[in-house]
Amino acid sequence: MLISVKLTVLFNEPFWIGVFEIEEDEYYKVSKVTFGSEPKESEIFDFILKNYYSLKFILQKVEEEKYLKKRQNPKRVQRAIKKALKSKGIGTKAQIAIKEQHETNKIQRKKKSKEENESEQVRNFQIKQNKKKEKRKGH
Repeated sequence: MLISVKLTVLFNEPFWIGVFEIEEDEYYKVSKVTFGSEPKESEIFDFILKNYYSLKFILQKVEEEKYLKKRQNPKRVQRAIKKALKSKGIGTKAQIAIKEQHETNKIQRKKKSKEENESEQVRNFQIKQNKKKEKRKGH
């Protein structure tokens, strides 16, 4: 079982954001964090130590063929990290996962507001009915 965790910090107008990506067997997890102003390395390390386990990850099952990752030479890994640091942006898988999560949150928000609106209308209707009854009764 090989787990790879990657944090990408980038500037997304008007805030700095961090995208955590975890690749684990057949699962791919993503979480997005907004830092606000440009974070220092020490702030990022503190955030990871204190808040990593409270992050909410979006889970996706990888549909691609499962490929085996071999243990790589440390120098090769360092070169890959330097290359990744030069490239800017989030991986497409991460973008897709975040977008899907955004859409599901949007749908849930709409459902919740619709239910609240309907319950408010029912409550107002009941109040009006009670007022009518009171007027009919007389005092």
